Amino acid sequence: MRLATGTLSLTSQETKFYVKIYEKEKAIKVPKSVTVSLKGVASGKMMGKMKKEAIFCPVLNRERSFLECFACESFIRRYRGEVHCAGGPATLFE
Repeated sequence: MRLATGTLSLTSQETKFYVKIYEKEKAIKVPKSVTVSLKGVASGKMMGKMKKEAIFCPVLNRERSFLECFACESFIRRYRGEVHCAGGPATLFE
C-alpha cells in the first residue's frame, strides 16, 4: 500500500479562529452537564484549574469558561495558551 505524498491531516476540521485563554480570579459557573461529560477526560484538580480560565468565544460573541469551550464540538486543540476553534456551530450547555 502506498500513501499519497503531502501532509496528512489529523483532524478533518480547519482552524478558523485562534482564541487566547486568560485567567479569572474566581471560577466561572459551569453547567453540571459539562463537568459530567468531561469526568473521565480530566482529573478533578485539572477541572478546578480550568474553571478559572476563560475565553472570548468568537462564535457566540461572549465570554465562556474554558471547560465549556473544551466540551464544544468546534474545539480542535489547546496549544500554548491558545484555543484552535473550527468556527462551526457552538455547543450550548444548560
